Amino acid sequence: MATHANYQKTYPISWEQLHRDAKALAWRLLGQHYFKGIIAITRGGLVPAAIVARELDIHLIDTVCVSSYDWKDKKGEADVLKGFAGDGEGWLLIDDLVDTGRTATIVKEMIPKAHFATIYAKPAGRSQVDTFITEVSQDTWILFPWDAESQFVQPLASTR
Repeated sequence: MATHANYQKTYPISWEQLHRDAKALAWRLLGQHYFKGIIAITRGGLVPAAIVARELDIHLIDTVCVSSYDWKDKKGEADVLKGFAGDGEGWLLIDDLVDTGRTATIVKEMIPKAHFATIYAKPAGRSQVDTFITEVSQDTWILFPWDAESQFVQPLASTR
């Protein structure tokens, strides 16, 4: 995971917006495929997977767990903490965001036949995803609601 300081812009997402965008993802997937289950990429894919599962009436949910260490001493490494048995045929793979595509590449190698969907996609990783809702620029930090607290912020005009 890269640090917030490396980004030019911040795009804060509220719980309401995340819910709307996850529901829009489910709407886009509805009728395209039959999915026997969802595989959430932890941790970011857990909340979107729950919303999509509800909207698509899917009760079978599994996870894959990949931990990236860019913010620690192990720059560039990723550990698979929990994999998935099978090639993903008939499964829907969900994450909140595809950024550089590094995690997506690892997961797609493990589960090559799953349909991969994210809510948000950046240009560097977009080609890894089968379905997404919103594209954001590579230099944008997406601030998810589980990573933020409500607090006062200065108006844009006062930060110049």
